[in-house]
Amino acid sequence: MENISFLAQLVVALSIIIVWVFRYDNIVAEFKQYGLSDMTRNIVGASKIILATILALGCWYEVPVVLASLSMAFLMICAQAFHVKVKNPLKKYIPSALLLLLSLFIAASNYGLI
Repeated sequence: MENISFLAQLVVALSIIIVWVFRYDNIVAEFKQYGLSDMTRNIVGASKIILATILALGCWYEVPVVLASLSMAFLMICAQAFHVKVKNPLKKYIPSALLLLLSLFIAASNYGLI
């Protein structure tokens, strides 16, 4: 189970980095659609990148993986709520829903629940 959790950590971390670094123009458009400020977008982005870094480092070092994965899960729940708020099509919900499930799996696995 440990190897699957490590893989999940890397998937979440890489997904966040790809979206928030290489597809940043999409993020700017989404946050405008949600009616959120640039400051909010920057805080969320910095938080997600920090959490992604912790999750990646957690594969090799003793870092607070459970806290990072639960924090990431919270941010993904917020993403789901904003998709609902602006009535996005279902396909827009899928990435954050998958990252939410992976983040909860990581937390449960590292906490010893599974």
